[in-house]
Amino acid sequence: MKDKKLNLHLFLREKALMLFSKYSMPRWMVFIFDSLAVFCMFFVAYILRFNFDLHAFSFPLAFSHAFVTFVVYAIFNLVFRSYSGLMRHSTLTDISYVFIVTTISSGTLILITLLSRLMNCGEVFNIPISIILIHYVSITVFLFFVRVLIKLVFRWATNIHYESNRVIIYGAGELGFIVKRVLLTDPKAGFNVVGVIDDDSSLQGKKINGIPVYGFNAITKDFVIKNRLDSMIIAINKLSSERKAEMIRSAIDLGLEVLDTPSVDTWLNGQLQPRQIRKVKLEDLLGRDPIKIDMDKIGKGLNDKTILVTGAAGSIGAEIVRQLARFRIKQVILVDQAETPVFHLENEIKSKFSDLNYHIILGDITNSRKMEIIFREFKPEIVFHAAAYKHVPLMEENPHEALRVNVGGTKIVTDMAVKYGADKFVMISTDKSVNPSSVMGASKRTCEMLVQSVAEKSGMKTKFVITRFGNVLGSNGSVIPIFTKQINEGGPITVTHPDITRYFMTIPEACELVLEAGFMGKGNEIYVFDMGDPIKISDLALQMIKLSGLEPEKDIKIVYTGLRPGEKLYEELLTDSEKTLPTHHPKIRIAQVQKYDYPILLSKIELLVRNAYLLTKEEVVNLFKEIVPEFQSPDGSHDKQSKKERAGRKKRVI
Repeated sequence: MKDKKLNLHLFLREKALMLFSKYSMPRWMVFIFDSLAVFCMFFVAYILRFNFDLHAFSFPLAFSHAFVTFVVYAIFNLVFRSYSGLMRHSTLTDISYVFIVTTISSGTLILITLLSRLMNCGEVFNIPISIILIHYVSITVFLFFVRVLIKLVFRWATNIHYESNRVIIYGAGELGFIVKRVLLTDPKAGFNVVGVIDDDSSLQGKKINGIPVYGFNAITKDFVIKNRLDSMIIAINKLSSERKAEMIRSAIDLGLEVLDTPSVDTWLNGQLQPRQIRKVKLEDLLGRDPIKIDMDKIGKGLNDKTILVTGAAGSIGAEIVRQLARFRIKQVILVDQAETPVFHLENEIKSKFSDLNYHIILGDITNSRKMEIIFREFKPEIVFHAAAYKHVPLMEENPHEALRVNVGGTKIVTDMAVKYGADKFVMISTDKSVNPSSVMGASKRTCEMLVQSVAEKSGMKTKFVITRFGNVLGSNGSVIPIFTKQINEGGPITVTHPDITRYFMTIPEACELVLEAGFMGKGNEIYVFDMGDPIKISDLALQMIKLSGLEPEKDIKIVYTGLRPGEKLYEELLTDSEKTLPTHHPKIRIAQVQKYDYPILLSKIELLVRNAYLLTKEEVVNLFKEIVPEFQSPDGSHDKQSKKERAGRKKRVI
């Protein structure tokens, strides 16, 4: 019996929900409903006035009075549009318009009655004032009651909460209540709004549309447990990145899932949809304000240019392509050797940037003949060189490949840029090139020196610019996707050392600064990006676990595995001897690097590249150390070299 009652209860709710969700009464129907209610309630007022004695008044006269009342109410209803709101979402504002219409209409009817009596206009306009007042009270109460009843029935129907996610909304402004309203309209989204948070102390402790407003300090662990809170939705238009990061960290420390409201320009057909409310991104925890770049200057520099991007299917290369697609460039040549990522990049370009004139070329930058064909055919005016091997442990085991690809490939691309008259060459470097402790870092520092040497040799006909920055969030093979995979698999998360730190910035942020630096460069400069404060990788792991709604150590463990070969505890953006000069952009500075004898340096690098596979691993590493004196292996792994190998090195090189 109890199950039958429960099923009937759910059936009625489902039917009511279907009725209210799918069918919203058109405004003209609400207007007609209100007008008919005014007309009918006038007869109720007559009956009440004459104590239900239907013979005590003239029905034709009552009909005439009702018609006059109907016309007056209809006019003011049209003026104030009290019928325009959705009844199921009636707010205090909507109900106040009903009150305004009934009050002004009744006042007007009293005025008409008094003027009619004064001017002897007959009985049609001489409505008994007592009936006007009774009608005023009854119609006001009735229209209020209908709207409140429909709203309550809709709330009751939507209170099924299939998988109820009890949320609190951060933001008591317009956006916050748009979010609240949207969540109520789609109960199958599974949200139940418990309250609203706002920093405005004048709102705290009050209720807005029946929802209590709290200060964030009131949201304690006890509050979360008492109210069975699951999530917090951020719904503030103008919130500084620093404050947003602070709120997110505080919320996840309380065990709350944090969701974010998308910007208005991404709403579907101008309407926010519940499915657009997503989990916050990890980059929101950086607390970095959006980058501002000189779009006009960059646009002028790129307009009608042929641009070549090496490593175009990698994380940085692909984002550079996305940034370039915003401008009116002549054509972009995309070079990469990785077939599958290139395939995905082409699909993205076709779907998102259909106007972009592009050519995709599968090719290896170390193939000089292939690169010559590309440069001869397209004659690029601007080159973005992002192709490189970047994984530190792999390059420790394969120093020949770091030499062949990172240094040898860069040598080929720079030579072609000079030979075929490129106006500008922008190289993507890394903070691992500063006081390198790894083969990868040493190879990138060698590339920096190579580019500067080629710039000196070419007489600055091609402007060479180097950009140096740290890790980017979410790049292929970086800690973020690795940690995400480990969390999805149930852990553990592996971190090499409790104190290891890294600089981070988002991929779009880094690439926007690459474009900006590329067009402020006069040639032969190394630009260093402001990466903010370094972040402990262990803290990053903790935040990622919490962002996933899990508890560190309880749900997901963190295991420390020890530093890998070539890995440093701390990364640097400058050597001890390097200083920086400011630029017009606050996040970009020019590194004042040590000057070298570039002709001798270039000959050393060319010799190293030419003899790469005649050397042992240790010999390659030691030649890197000759070119980059600050290169030190922290574990001494590359310093173990036999006397026989040392003695034989000169013979093989010569």
